Amino acid sequence: MTVVPSDSLKPRKSPRQARSAATVAAIFEATFQVLLSDGIARLTTTRVAQRAGVSVGTMYQYFPHKQALLYAVLDQYLGDVVLAVQAACARYEGASLRDMSDGLCSAYLDAKLRHLPGSRALYVVAAELDTAGLVADVVGRTDQAIARLLATASDAVFDDVETVTFALRSMLVGTVQAVLEKDGSAASLAILRAQLPVMSRAYLVEVSRSRPNTKGMSAG
Repeated sequence: MTVVPSDSLKPRKSPRQARSAATVAAIFEATFQVLLSDGIARLTTTRVAQRAGVSVGTMYQYFPHKQALLYAVLDQYLGDVVLAVQAACARYEGASLRDMSDGLCSAYLDAKLRHLPGSRALYVVAAELDTAGLVADVVGRTDQAIARLLATASDAVFDDVETVTFALRSMLVGTVQAVLEKDGSAASLAILRAQLPVMSRAYLVEVSRSRPNTKGMSAG
């Protein structure tokens, strides 16, 4: 599902050729850089264009103003996180509860930290824009992937997989956001990477039941 932003946040056009895609990628990277160096209050499309090495006219071909640019950057960033979660869920389908939990945590953290420290600035960006529809879509796709994964655990069964999915996703998102917004230092990130899987495993073990072993049982 593609979320359509409000008219005020829509890009003027989307890149359709490799050269255009490269231009937009350079603009997005420049946006991260300007956010880090100048902050969201001082970010302008002119500054981003200068950092990206493109003309302001080229910038306006895609993004009519600052808010549309920031929305597009956030949209791509969150989309990348969802794709990483979906890929991990597909990879660990049918695995043990421990393996799927650890794999999911690792994939989520890798995706969130890939653009660090620029990704920290996106929490501020999200608070500045109308992102309700975008966030709802991201949550929906993430929950769908996680619920499908948990239902295939080779050694565990959940009586209410939807509730477990909600709690697990909330824990992952909230814990990572709390650490990144407050600190984001190498030491904090190392603790996060070590402890988040422990938290996830402990919760999933607590709310699950062992899957009955049906091997060797007769059909009757």
